[in-house]
Amino acid sequence: MEPGTGPDPTADVPALDSAAVTLYRWTVVHERLTPATLAQAASETDLGLPECEAAVRQLTGACLFQELFADDAPTDDAPTDGDPAGRRPVAWQPVSPQAATAQLLSARDTALRAREEALREQRRLIQQQRDGLAALVPVYLQARQHAFPQGTIDRLPDKFAVRSLLADVIDSCRSEVLVSKHGGSFSPAALREALPRDLALLDRGVRMRSLYQHATRFDQPTRVHAEQLIEGGAEIRTLPEVLPQLIIVDGSLALLPASSGGALIIREPDLLSYLLTVFERDWENATPFASGPQAAHDVTKTMKQSILVLLAKGLKDESIARRLGISLRTCRRHVSDLLDGLGAHSRFQAGVVAERLGLTSHPAPATPPAEAGEPAPAAACPACGEPLTAPASSPDGQRPGGRPPRYCSPRCRSRAYRTRQREGANGVT
Repeated sequence: MEPGTGPDPTADVPALDSAAVTLYRWTVVHERLTPATLAQAASETDLGLPECEAAVRQLTGACLFQELFADDAPTDDAPTDGDPAGRRPVAWQPVSPQAATAQLLSARDTALRAREEALREQRRLIQQQRDGLAALVPVYLQARQHAFPQGTIDRLPDKFAVRSLLADVIDSCRSEVLVSKHGGSFSPAALREALPRDLALLDRGVRMRSLYQHATRFDQPTRVHAEQLIEGGAEIRTLPEVLPQLIIVDGSLALLPASSGGALIIREPDLLSYLLTVFERDWENATPFASGPQAAHDVTKTMKQSILVLLAKGLKDESIARRLGISLRTCRRHVSDLLDGLGAHSRFQAGVVAERLGLTSHPAPATPPAEAGEPAPAAACPACGEPLTAPASSPDGQRPGGRPPRYCSPRCRSRAYRTRQREGANGVT
């Protein structure tokens, strides 16, 4: 420190040794330290006089001591560090750590705030320039489409470019939008942004089909969003697992997520045909979105069966929760219920028992009802799958009492009865 400059408010806070802390505590108790009481302080704190003098300099430099001067004090020697007029302090007043911190760091804090404001302004300018360049993405892609009519695969660098392109292609959509979204819930901000755009799309008569995961039925914001879209004319179905993220517009353009955080734009016909086939397969196997106790019960049973399938494959709870779009806590609760129901003591044992009981196969998709004028399909035996035939004693196909037969033979009836008894003993419903 140069003589006469005083403590630098932008410098680092000086480190204090144990002697300085001890002298600071003594001075706070006695309210003031003077050259006359310095020897007393050294004696009562078991510090040497040189240690006390060094501690005074440390505390003054840390702004924990305020130097007090007498207006009529003589300027006999060379200037001291504490006063530019060359006066010697007649006392040192203890200062609270909060006040010392403010005195030492206020200038630095002010400088940092100014730098932060400058950085915010620079970020705003960068974002403005990014948005201006992102507005050219549709122009570039349309030109690419004309240059390569056979189809292309392009990459969008970030979510800003994705949002710009998505708004452009949705506005130009004419026939159908297909959406597959992974996750058990979607952020309220994303739902608020998407709802007006999707409802405007439906108002134009564009068909919209969306695939969600079963877990979305139990998330209140996502469920309300889905119900609003369905009321507007959208079709939504759910599956235990869906593609991570897929948007297909008019069967001619698809958006897939990129590992870099942006997206891939697919216009290549063969790849588009493959993606459409995958979507239609999942759509046929999915369950129409519905709310209410019965719908929740049915979906819960399907999710538990999916958990059994993944347990049988040896997946851990974290992987199962991530694939089904549910929280780890919910997944562990379902696993615990399944272990209790199967009488298993471990996840591996539960998978083995479920495999043995035939519980790890996904249920077949519901068959659509037959249209008017088409013959109804022949009833099948639930035990063996063979067509039900009328018993020889009942030419009309009815059992005694007027009831239709449920099984093709007494053997199948007995086999089904034993299966129900075994499942009831294991707690499987």
